[in-house]
Amino acid sequence: MSRINRAIELLAEGQPIYYTGGHTGHVLNYEQGREDADTWADYINVGMEHGAFDMAGLDHYLGGLVDAGPTRSGHRAPTVIVEAPVEGVSEEIVRFNAWQFRQILARGAHGILLCQAESAAAVRAFVESCRYPTARLGVGEGLDEGRRGVGSEPTATKIWGVDRDEYLRRADPWPLNPEGELLLGLKIESLAALPHIEKILAVPGIGFAEMGPGDLSMSLGYPRPPDPWPELMVETEVRVRKACQAHGIAFLSVGTPEDVAVKIGAGVRVIAGGREETARLGRQHTRRRMPV
Repeated sequence: MSRINRAIELLAEGQPIYYTGGHTGHVLNYEQGREDADTWADYINVGMEHGAFDMAGLDHYLGGLVDAGPTRSGHRAPTVIVEAPVEGVSEEIVRFNAWQFRQILARGAHGILLCQAESAAAVRAFVESCRYPTARLGVGEGLDEGRRGVGSEPTATKIWGVDRDEYLRRADPWPLNPEGELLLGLKIESLAALPHIEKILAVPGIGFAEMGPGDLSMSLGYPRPPDPWPELMVETEVRVRKACQAHGIAFLSVGTPEDVAVKIGAGVRVIAGGREETARLGRQHTRRRMPV
């Protein structure tokens, strides 16, 4: 095991990853952590955009994951990525709410998903808020100095299983930092974001991104995603996928047992849908060797 973050290790090998966990309702306690340590998924999504912003619960949950570990793949715990309540609408909103990123990372989470990303300035602020000032890759080349402060290491290092200095070195976004263990993601999911997609996804430090069909549908006036999608939604997903590929970002989309091979062939590298059968068939298709 060369990585703390199993999802990053797989993406670095060119393997798609599969996740479980919804936008709300995730039980966050020690017992649930112990149960979820045996998950089939490559990462667990903890929805705090709409679920409770429960830092004490996240503390206990991550502790349960670690205490029931290691995973069969040899990692200390499954990767946990938290959907933050912050809207990525503007730099000012992100800066004002950056305390949420600090709280989530202090618990020992392995990544954060920023919803409603609408501007490159907001995304830059997000990345900078998740980095320590000692991290220098990308500074002056699209990013300013990191803003994460000292003080969270005693709780985060217990989850990652490393000492303070190693945590400071490795708690940095991948793939910007090839040795980084933080996976930062974005949702492009509003009309306001559409003119800025390519600039948003050119910001260094983002590891994965998606076109959020639910919120984009509502932004277009639909109560739920229409079937089939209107042309603008199809075009938007294509633009997000192409921009991801241009910048080495893993593209996220829903997959099913019936279409997972096609989705992988089209460039999808983070598979949503939350079905173990999809993951099993996808892993067979890509001849994955890492144990679940």
